[in-house]
Amino acid sequence: MDTYGVGCIALGEAGPVGSMTVVDSPGQEVLNQLDVKASPEMTNAEASIEMSLPTPLPEFEDSPDKKRFPLEQESLSRLEQQDLSSEMSKVSKPRASKPGRKRGGRTRKGPKRPQQPNPPSAPLVPGLLDQSNPLSTPMPKKRGRKSKAELLLLKLSKGLDQPESPPPKRPPEDFEAPPGERPRRRAAQVALLYLQELAEELSTALPAPVSCPESSKLSSPTKLKKSQADADPQGGGGEDDTAQDEDFVLQVEAEDEEESEIPSESSSDPEPAVLAVPQVPTVSAVPQVPAVPEVSTVPAVPAVPRSAPRGSTSGKQKPHCRGVAPNGLPNHIMAPVWKCFHLTKDLREQKHSYWEFAEWIPLAWKWHLLSEIEAAPYLPQEEKSPLFSVQREGLPEDGTLYRINRFSSITAHPERWDVSFFTGGPLWALEWCPVPEGATASQYVALFSSPDMNETHSLSQLHSGPGLLQLWGLGTLQQESCPDNRAHFVYGIACDNGCIWDLKFCPSGAWELPGTPRKDPLLPRLGLLALACSDGKVLLFSLPHPEALLAQQPPDAMKPAIYKVECVATLQVGSVQASDPSECGQCLSLAWMPTRPHHHLAAGYYNGMVVFWNLPTNSPLQQIRLSDGSLKLYPFQCFPAHDQAVRNLQWCKANSHFLVSAGSDRKIKFWDLRRPYEPINSIKRFLSTELAWLLPYNGVTVAQDNCYASYGLCGIHYIDAGYLGFKAYFTAPRKGTVWSLSGSDWLGTIAAGDISGELIAAILPDMALNPINVKRPVERRFPIYKADLIPYQDDPEDQDHYSASSGAPNPPKARTYAETVSHHYLLFQDTDLGSFHDLLRREPMLRMQEREGHSQLCLDRLQLEAIHKVRFSPNLDSYGWLVSGGQSGLVRIHFVRGLTSPLGHRMQLESQAQFNAMF
Repeated sequence: MDTYGVGCIALGEAGPVGSMTVVDSPGQEVLNQLDVKASPEMTNAEASIEMSLPTPLPEFEDSPDKKRFPLEQESLSRLEQQDLSSEMSKVSKPRASKPGRKRGGRTRKGPKRPQQPNPPSAPLVPGLLDQSNPLSTPMPKKRGRKSKAELLLLKLSKGLDQPESPPPKRPPEDFEAPPGERPRRRAAQVALLYLQELAEELSTALPAPVSCPESSKLSSPTKLKKSQADADPQGGGGEDDTAQDEDFVLQVEAEDEEESEIPSESSSDPEPAVLAVPQVPTVSAVPQVPAVPEVSTVPAVPAVPRSAPRGSTSGKQKPHCRGVAPNGLPNHIMAPVWKCFHLTKDLREQKHSYWEFAEWIPLAWKWHLLSEIEAAPYLPQEEKSPLFSVQREGLPEDGTLYRINRFSSITAHPERWDVSFFTGGPLWALEWCPVPEGATASQYVALFSSPDMNETHSLSQLHSGPGLLQLWGLGTLQQESCPDNRAHFVYGIACDNGCIWDLKFCPSGAWELPGTPRKDPLLPRLGLLALACSDGKVLLFSLPHPEALLAQQPPDAMKPAIYKVECVATLQVGSVQASDPSECGQCLSLAWMPTRPHHHLAAGYYNGMVVFWNLPTNSPLQQIRLSDGSLKLYPFQCFPAHDQAVRNLQWCKANSHFLVSAGSDRKIKFWDLRRPYEPINSIKRFLSTELAWLLPYNGVTVAQDNCYASYGLCGIHYIDAGYLGFKAYFTAPRKGTVWSLSGSDWLGTIAAGDISGELIAAILPDMALNPINVKRPVERRFPIYKADLIPYQDDPEDQDHYSASSGAPNPPKARTYAETVSHHYLLFQDTDLGSFHDLLRREPMLRMQEREGHSQLCLDRLQLEAIHKVRFSPNLDSYGWLVSGGQSGLVRIHFVRGLTSPLGHRMQLESQAQFNAMF
């Protein structure tokens, strides 16, 4: 029987009637009015009878209102018994009300039934019962409904001969709420339990991130503060909705309750992160790499609504990363970076291989060294770079102007480690050579520069001509020391296929050790490189290691070494019977399948076609063996993806069934290659220039041209593929066209270069969560350097002229390279990337924010400071290095030292030990 409304009733010392104690029952006011007197004399021989009811509420145990009402021992008359019964009938238990129904607002309808007096032979007072046989006197049957006082006394009389039962174990939340408060909603608890089970099932299929490393500064967690006066202005209980709905929230384990402290909504709480941050009691100057187990990622399931309580009992609240990392950035910004290390490492172990395409080994007799006269048509025309100067934040300005020769470089700066070299012409294609994890080998970049500084290209027609593919060696780029060697030109490949619009290396399995023993004429292979050419063809080269190739040339050979090479395969559209490259136009973009065995290569063409080749095919319909031993391959699949030119292609690195394309028709389309007849999602936004699909996220980062962008929306956007349904996230605003975009899977960071000569980097939030909750995105981006065109101070004509990007009213109007460099030089303003402490107040950051809002562009001149290509290193040994170049032909290499962490260094050491054990 429910005992709501009665705290505890104890029958006092022995007597005909005994004494009765009432503890804080809802009918206390009624009992206080009873005029019952008791005799002061009590006999010691009388036995005591005590009855135990369910445990009272904790807050009512020590109530000062507890009173005793002694009754007469033997002189209680029949009338007094009836008065007691009538008064006890007023002690009513509150009826359990349904949710949403007010109690006490309505009375029972119908005529009142007259109350009949109790027969004198069967009194209902427990003290009059025979103690030898308490139930010997039967209760008279009464027609109609018994009063609640009678039911209460009947219960008491029946319980005298039963052993004392332990109180039922019920949490305080199970008691009904007092009148005037919100009733309990128990159905929501069942729904949340179901969502909890669903989240646990989905979380098993997701990769596991790691906890963030120990930080040197951890702010103390702010505790939840609620005003009782605001929550309960009526003073009824002093509890807010959080306390009322404790049974509405999922319960968690005790250890989880102790660790979860969520700040109040009034405070500036940081963005939720997926990672669980350990509470570090001590502060260390140098953070140690935490050896913590991996934590499963929060799946995309319906979460607890914001109206749910934000206390220790809310088990589904996402943990926060509080405090400041050693590099000066908040932990909630660095948390996705730390997560990306393990995600990238685990996926590459699953999706990458150590050896592929064993039949495509470089042959020494296919590499013909050109003489100086033969190589002259392929070399860029400019033999010297434009004048430039470098200002580094935090270091005194020396004002030195540099001019370097073609294929030459400047020694790395001893403190900032930045490197510069000159390629001879505007840069339009750039790519790092992949190196296996743990192989502490030299890093290489392949690039293409136009032969002429003033050269323009028409995309609507095929064209061919001489060009030079350059391979540069950067040395072993370490995380702890400055590069010892200069960047040097290794060798060049002379091509007659016109402009090279895109370069792609085989992601893995094409690199081998430089000292691998090979029988002559075989050479150790550096990598497999595909070129997208303006004559509509795709060329595939097998590049040898420079040490083995240069060892076979004569001592008096020309420096630098330029080779005429026979490619291992030529890829073109059409078929064996109908081969016409002109029907698709120029090849503008390439994408190599990122998962092993890397057998497929995709290309985007000017007419909107996306074409796929199967590289190791043996089908006579897709392969033709030429007389020189090379192959000509034809596609096994193609489909019209866009109405106009396909400007960029990106393959999903986690699943090779998915591809994204961006076209000149302003559309971005996501494709499932198992059903290429219809895109998964098609988004029409701006004119996209380049895409970056980072490893852990279900969407792409997009760089755009400003010709179709709305005012204030030009820049870099993150667009969800459509599976999660998130709105686009505005990563960084830009005033001019963003020519290039690159993402680092190791850092979860993108870098972008634009027409104004500014190179910026932005740390993406965890895109597995809704980015609409991301606060202060300006804290996530920072400039790497800014290039400005500055007039010579000794030139009186240009004394009042400044860089166009600085917002000058009279910018220079030189339209050719010769006019521009005769009166101006380039000024590179570098940011100190070793630390991000006090980032928002530093001069480069303030300058970047000012240009984002008030800068002006002048498109009537040669944009000599424009940045055309940016690439993050994909290799673990050099994951923090970034290379960029543009219209001036100057290529610069920077090390984003502030984003490196001890976690990455530990992974490098583990990978090196694993690689040395295997090879």
